Amino acid sequence: MQIPEVLSWTVAQDAVVLYISSVYLEPLTELAWAYRLHYYICFRTRWRRSQFESGDRTASLERHLAAVCENHSYHLLKHKTYPDHIRCLISLRPDHSISKVVNTLKSNVSRQFSADFGLTPPLWATGHLARSIGRVNIQVVKQYLLDQAEHHGYASRVNPPVFKYRASNPLPLTAKHAVFDLTHHLVLATRYRRGVFSRTLGGDLIEYWLRVASTRGFAIDQATVLPDHVHLLLRLTSKMSIEQCTLCLMNNSQHWMGTRHGRALVLAGIDQLWQPSAYAGTCGKVTTAQVKAFLSLNAG
Repeated sequence: MQIPEVLSWTVAQDAVVLYISSVYLEPLTELAWAYRLHYYICFRTRWRRSQFESGDRTASLERHLAAVCENHSYHLLKHKTYPDHIRCLISLRPDHSISKVVNTLKSNVSRQFSADFGLTPPLWATGHLARSIGRVNIQVVKQYLLDQAEHHGYASRVNPPVFKYRASNPLPLTAKHAVFDLTHHLVLATRYRRGVFSRTLGGDLIEYWLRVASTRGFAIDQATVLPDHVHLLLRLTSKMSIEQCTLCLMNNSQHWMGTRHGRALVLAGIDQLWQPSAYAGTCGKVTTAQVKAFLSLNAG
């Protein structure tokens, strides 16, 4: 008895779905990045002592700060030294976490500056302030995510394959000895930019990611899921880099897709969910240009 062609294709699909669901999809360990990550960081001296009132002390601090940044691939865009604290505008890589960067700066500068003037470390108080900033402010990015259906020509459809999410009660993030607001715009594309997500599947993906975020200690404030790519607005703690967060999202969702929605991967003709690349950009209430202007204004 000959199996009808349509039935044969369905059986073949089911076999491939079963195969994808049964194998462990290889997790991503590194990504090709496009990024623009700018942060405003401030930390103060121990007991708020005025350590940088003289010209030679200020020069020593700034020399050591520049050297540490260069040695660790931190791009110091602008800084301003005050008698009892320092403010920095710094550009970082996706694998850098704010807490590690601040600890590296504070420990190295403290040791070298203290040696110059016969002081006993530590120079700096515990803790830091850190805020993300960017080329445009956060309201522009939020609107950009909302306009994705129109931007990609889906808005005119009767049932656009676009899912939008916006947190009604943003999850608060806290950490000891740190004040921070670290918001990132993240863009992920499906493997070969194949159309994978429907509106329903996009909603399921974000619901799953919200559970992951709650477990791993970061927050998803806004998201737009299109068939072949996803835009996210994320907030991180100082201890987590955007690369760690991105790999967490990609690998968890790939395993989830393989075990729960393997048919969607088969229909898209892919055996990996994501392209091994991402875009990440910081944003905040003010822009990089505004912070540069502020630090320049206070330079006198």
